[in-house]
Amino acid sequence: MVEVHNRHVTFHPPAGARFLVGDFTDWNRRPIPIQAPLTLEFPAGAYVEYAFLDENQQPFPDPDNPHKAQNPWWTYPRAIELPGFRYNAPPQPSRAVEVHRHRLESRAFGSTRRYYVYNPEPPAQATLFVHDGVAYYRTARLAEVAQGLLEQGAIKPVRIVFIEPEDRRSEYWFSPAYEQHVLEEIIPAVEAHYGPTAEKGLLGASLGGLVSAWLGWRHPQTFQKIATQSACLTAAPEGGDSFTDPEWLTEQYQTTPALPLRFYCETGQIEWLLAPNRRFAAMLADKGYAHAYLERPSGHNWMTWRQGLAPALVYLFGN
Repeated sequence: MVEVHNRHVTFHPPAGARFLVGDFTDWNRRPIPIQAPLTLEFPAGAYVEYAFLDENQQPFPDPDNPHKAQNPWWTYPRAIELPGFRYNAPPQPSRAVEVHRHRLESRAFGSTRRYYVYNPEPPAQATLFVHDGVAYYRTARLAEVAQGLLEQGAIKPVRIVFIEPEDRRSEYWFSPAYEQHVLEEIIPAVEAHYGPTAEKGLLGASLGGLVSAWLGWRHPQTFQKIATQSACLTAAPEGGDSFTDPEWLTEQYQTTPALPLRFYCETGQIEWLLAPNRRFAAMLADKGYAHAYLERPSGHNWMTWRQGLAPALVYLFGN
């Protein structure tokens, strides 16, 4: 059970609970021992996801809170909305949106890979390549957001390519194979089927945000627009710990000439990546990049990211 008083939330541990976890503990990195009611303070109007751990540190949901989190991977997180929380719902289309499924035989990975394509009418003027494609397609419903904005005249027609990984951690961690997959396989296949566009962009959350910024830095003549959501910027090619690695990519941007890129960056205020994303945004400002940066009173989750889709599309592809 939880009790909410303005910015404070009191967590009452159910039977079997030994630890409390959530975005505010980096989930499994810093579990908080809990044997009695525990009160924590959050940003005003926050959206908080949490769960309990048993004595074996296995997660389980709060049995007294039926409010499930918007999480495509885990079933146990529960959600709390503090007073003042407001979900900024994106626009919805007037009709059903078609998304086409494709497969290709990848030489980069030696396996069959899948991707999905939303192709607008009138013909697309830009293409956005999205990492963690199935989650952005099914959970975030990005194609519907884009169609709704297009019908409002808020953005130009944008084709969206949802790329699905098999092992997102290894593929998004500065992987030459994934770089080859996107540049030499996905892009040619999409353009052969749907035609080329003058502009290309990248979008991703967490490690997907990292690989978006990395590919933009590596190939600024191919990708002009970059959107990152809670980008996992605590990563280095020779590292491997997304909590303690140095902010290698931020340093690369800092020490090289400014590139012809436009950025939309946002993050939650209740997550371990807040400070690294602030430093990345400050670097963009110092270097003179065209960019927008926003923080939301929530965490490393799809409530944060879904609300950022419409602003990102309008900033990067707006009319």
